[in-house]
Amino acid sequence: MGALTGFGDVGTAYAAHSGSARGRLRHDLVERRFLSELPSRPVRVLDAGCGNGEMTLRLAAAGHRVTGVDPSARMLAAAAERLAVRPELADRVRLIRAGLESLPFDGERFDGVCCHGVLMYLDGPDEAVGRLAGLVAPGGLLSVLAKNRRAIGVREAFSGDYETARRLIESGAQTSIGNLGRATRADDPETLDRLAAEHGLTPLPWQGIRIFHDHLDDTWTPRPAVYESALELEWAASSRSPHRDMGHLVHTLARRPVRSRP
Repeated sequence: MGALTGFGDVGTAYAAHSGSARGRLRHDLVERRFLSELPSRPVRVLDAGCGNGEMTLRLAAAGHRVTGVDPSARMLAAAAERLAVRPELADRVRLIRAGLESLPFDGERFDGVCCHGVLMYLDGPDEAVGRLAGLVAPGGLLSVLAKNRRAIGVREAFSGDYETARRLIESGAQTSIGNLGRATRADDPETLDRLAAEHGLTPLPWQGIRIFHDHLDDTWTPRPAVYESALELEWAASSRSPHRDMGHLVHTLARRPVRSRP
């Protein structure tokens, strides 16, 4: 699988991106879909690779009991600081330092398991998806957000870097430079669906995330009404091909049947 290391070094850049309108598009779209597939009653959710706690706090604010796990002490400290100013969420959140290769949940299962923006930093998805799927309770949901292999080169083309875009497209590249300046690996949605199915889960329709706004930088500051229009456009396109195929990120979901095979 390959351990996720060094991500704490880009924590400041990630926090800035996460708080930008462009970053918020990602979180709003993924949260909307994930919550729509979870029960309305409070359930147990694992946020694997929680970073600075963005999704952990969002899910807790929606009423769920969330365990946020990350290998970076720096990122967990940032998550704890954000939680400290939301005391109403304190009894719904626990934060644990651990990597995907050492998740400390022997025998514990969750109604929702999310792993967003992590697979792109690993050597491959197989082992990680297997570990995560094994933590999904009967009737529970696995949510994976990964870099979309189908869309490699699209951001560069829309940004005007035509030489890089052509090289990536012609070579069928699996990696490219990500938003935080690191080379990151992409996955195909069919591969992620297949891996989930191999571990007893039933894939749900996948989404393309950030289709029309990925090439913008984090200085994009739309007025509230413009942002809402952009969000609704992205939502409408996220579930429809060919538009979803061009999303920089792919959001796959899969559910474990209530009566699951051992």
